[in-house]
Amino acid sequence: MLKDFFTKPKKKKYATIPSETAKSDVPEGIMSKCPNCRKILYTKELQKNLKVCIHCGYHHPMNAYERVESFLDENTFKEFDRHLQSENPLNFPDYLEKLQKDQQKTNMNEAVLTGSGNINDHEVVVAIMDSSFRMGSMGSVVGEKITRAIEEADKRHIPFIIFTASGGARMQEAVLSLMQMAKTSAALKKFSENGGLAISIMTHPTTGGVSASFASLGDFNFAEPGALIGFAGRRIIEQTVREELPEDFQTAEYLLKHGQLDAVINRLDLKEKITTVLEIHSQAGEITW
Repeated sequence: MLKDFFTKPKKKKYATIPSETAKSDVPEGIMSKCPNCRKILYTKELQKNLKVCIHCGYHHPMNAYERVESFLDENTFKEFDRHLQSENPLNFPDYLEKLQKDQQKTNMNEAVLTGSGNINDHEVVVAIMDSSFRMGSMGSVVGEKITRAIEEADKRHIPFIIFTASGGARMQEAVLSLMQMAKTSAALKKFSENGGLAISIMTHPTTGGVSASFASLGDFNFAEPGALIGFAGRRIIEQTVREELPEDFQTAEYLLKHGQLDAVINRLDLKEKITTVLEIHSQAGEITW
């Protein structure tokens, strides 16, 4: 007996497989893995940090309602045009069914959420694109909602702020989708001529017709760190120009370095920085970054 006490136990030659009961003890979704640094995070901790990785600073995608909660003052958001619905003018197969699925999944009527609210007591009109709805693609209703939001900001004489996240024009609506580029751009031009302040905040990804129109037409063009921003895909451009592009090509940092952006702002600092811009345009002062 004494001999057994001092003898090292033999290692098991088999693995212990947890039972289904043991697996169910860990609630689904309690942990999240950062796709950039590959580290495991508590989901609640990640959400508390506005979905910015505490290890590497990677900006995880946010849906439109999460943007509202993190960016606007509590209980100030009032939604516009929730009744607008897309049609299927080209009779594209299964298009309406796919829209209905995304509506149920996101609780949105389209790929952009528009409305008014306050940012540290400054009243603004916002348009927030959501990439989880048809990859944030721009159809006729998306263009109409953004245009109406710009016109509402013009009517109230308050700033317009848009968060972009899109794969570009929606192919199921063909030329009707492309027409939204001109419509939204014209609305922003009129808003600017009337003295309105437009702020564009590009998030990952902002591409195609969206990047080529209203996303790039703000009085201030900002972006989140690491956001993919561009018109055509990297491979297409490389094949066209027949040369290898820089590793950071079409990133927010690359565009800032080449003058297309005014600043790249960490999500954790965004509300404070935008508040500063709003204060500058509401009274005399100086901006400090």
